[in-house]
Amino acid sequence: MTVRQFVLLAMAAAGCGFLIATDAAAQSYPQRQIRIIVDRPAGVPHDILARALSDKLSASLKQTVIVDNRTGAGGNLAAEFVARSAPDGYTFLVALDTTLSVNPTLYKNLSINPHTDLRPLSIMATSSNMLVVHPSIPPKSVAEFVAYAKANPVSYAHGGNGSPGHLTMELFRMKAGFPATPVPYRGNAQLATDLAAGQIKIGFVGTGGVIEHVRAGRLRGLATSAAKRLIAAPEIPTIAEAGYDFQVETYFVLAVPAATPEPVAALIEREVRSALQAPDLIERFHRVNIDIAATSAAEARDRLDADTRLWAKVIEATGMHVD
Repeated sequence: MTVRQFVLLAMAAAGCGFLIATDAAAQSYPQRQIRIIVDRPAGVPHDILARALSDKLSASLKQTVIVDNRTGAGGNLAAEFVARSAPDGYTFLVALDTTLSVNPTLYKNLSINPHTDLRPLSIMATSSNMLVVHPSIPPKSVAEFVAYAKANPVSYAHGGNGSPGHLTMELFRMKAGFPATPVPYRGNAQLATDLAAGQIKIGFVGTGGVIEHVRAGRLRGLATSAAKRLIAAPEIPTIAEAGYDFQVETYFVLAVPAATPEPVAALIEREVRSALQAPDLIERFHRVNIDIAATSAAEARDRLDADTRLWAKVIEATGMHVD
């Protein structure tokens, strides 16, 4: 046997040993508590979804699954924590899509690269944003709003630099051709209160946060950002129905450290998708305008890659970088 043949045989044996080890790890997984790290505070929609998922997984995997909120820096602290955790299947990230698709362009000095340091396993669920105005201003349709914004200086509220509402309005503004001044808030709770009170007149906000104000007449819902009308609010049209090439959803992503072994990652993907597809969970979140998606890992990766390209263009065009 030549030296080269010996080396190749040794490499093949080592590779076989690795596959056996990772397969064995998957077969015995999980052996201890699992942590789901959420990138936003307790009580936001994807935190509630993460807690519902933890209950389902605790039952199916027969291990305790806890939720740990690590907030700050637009989701970067949570993403960094998970990316640097042991790639053993015991630490998950549940994050807003922007943490993975927007932040690599929005932030100039990230300590990790979400595209190479994290492995998305599923888009768990999606929700839409709604263009709302206070009834004290005239627009009653998307066309009237665009005309109004072109004729009058307008400001709009959003939940922070690079937040879904900020990005959605900037993309719409670029497509429709009107100027607008963004007014940042620290999250959506105070934003919705000020909109309903007329302290600020315009916003593109998560539907769940404003739908009750719209139903009560405190706000006027002009359109949603989704591809089709909401079952919960079928009377409100989409931006696309007004003639714009426009479809934006907020979605919630499950990811693990990039080096997580394939058999373990595949097992987690299967378990999570099965848990999310439970009829009681689907119904529970449908009532609050959140649609369970439970996509495959491949679908999640493709969606994140496409959105990264889209939002990079918006960020560069508007200069909304964060140092």
